[in-house]
Amino acid sequence: MAFKNYCELRRRPVLLTLLCLPLLAQSSGYVTIGEVPKVAGPRNANLQAKITLKVKDGYHVNSNTPSEEYLIPLKLTWKSTGALEGGQVTYPKPAVQRFDFQTPAEKPLSIYTGSVDLVVNFKVAGNAQAGPGVAVGQLRYQACSDKACYPPKNIEVSVPYTVQPGS
Repeated sequence: MAFKNYCELRRRPVLLTLLCLPLLAQSSGYVTIGEVPKVAGPRNANLQAKITLKVKDGYHVNSNTPSEEYLIPLKLTWKSTGALEGGQVTYPKPAVQRFDFQTPAEKPLSIYTGSVDLVVNFKVAGNAQAGPGVAVGQLRYQACSDKACYPPKNIEVSVPYTVQPGS
């Protein structure tokens, strides 16, 4: 009897794991961030960082200027920029697309799919100490397929930099 109870307990985690796999797949990321190249410059220099996002095939994210107020935009904000100032983000031109789930009265959606390049402009602070640092931001997005939208997610974004000696 004890052996039977032991075997039942051992099978439950496996069964539970199998039942939860579809939920885990839904909660996985739909957007990944490529490696962000290090930027470098002396004090007061203007720097530009390119951040490449990859939207999973078969999905899209709303652009930074969604076509409807209730849609969640793609947005990169900075938590800490260290010795860098600014951090203004330039978003690419979005695609405009209509989906089967939309009614004729609804506007086409302003979206990004595939590879998306964000360009961020920084300036090295005039009083910055020479050396390495990291600007840390947060990318917020809502991914959708042609059938459903998923809960919004946040991804941490890091931009490595070096303040060069001089100036």
